[in-house]
Amino acid sequence: MTGLRERKKAETRAALGWAAIHLTAERGYDNVRVEDIAEAAGVSPRTFNNYFSSKAEAIASRHLDRSLRTAAALRERPADEPLWVALTQAALDQFTRGPEVEAMPSPDHARWVAGVRTMLAEPALQGERLRATALAEAELAAAVAERTGTDLATDMYPRLVAAAASAAVVVAMQHYLDSADPPAPIERLITDAFTQVAAGLPAPPR
Repeated sequence: MTGLRERKKAETRAALGWAAIHLTAERGYDNVRVEDIAEAAGVSPRTFNNYFSSKAEAIASRHLDRSLRTAAALRERPADEPLWVALTQAALDQFTRGPEVEAMPSPDHARWVAGVRTMLAEPALQGERLRATALAEAELAAAVAERTGTDLATDMYPRLVAAAASAAVVVAMQHYLDSADPPAPIERLITDAFTQVAAGLPAPPR
């Protein structure tokens, strides 16, 4: 029962986070209320408040939760798997479309990109995005330290890896938004970004 309860809570949190992003990209940050997000996710405003303290936290939660799941997935990868291979697969596993996206699919690429860009530029989101990134990188660094036998207190390596992995995902997602329609699959972009980082970012041929 505990597993079922936790799964249902995760599904509700994902539905609220996606509804917050979807509605904000569609209508604009100031035109979305907590009540709207709750209704779109099929729950009450009180339930929303049990999960999030604000719209901004709900929007940032999707990136945070995906990153936390990446750290958890990394801990489950085979111990003999090369680090960046394991990191790549752990990250890719988190980009499977969940039921919340199937229930509320994004519109055509051009409209979606315009809405997401406007959302990401919203000043009210900046603090939550920074907080989410810091929490995500700390958890991923801990997972890297466990896997590599390094010490978070004395070694820079796990935090450098976590920061590089986080940046790779962000850049891949930004490249996806900047791409022509139809864009390259996000899975391909993430794989390419991780491959380049793992190779030491060699200069591309002129």
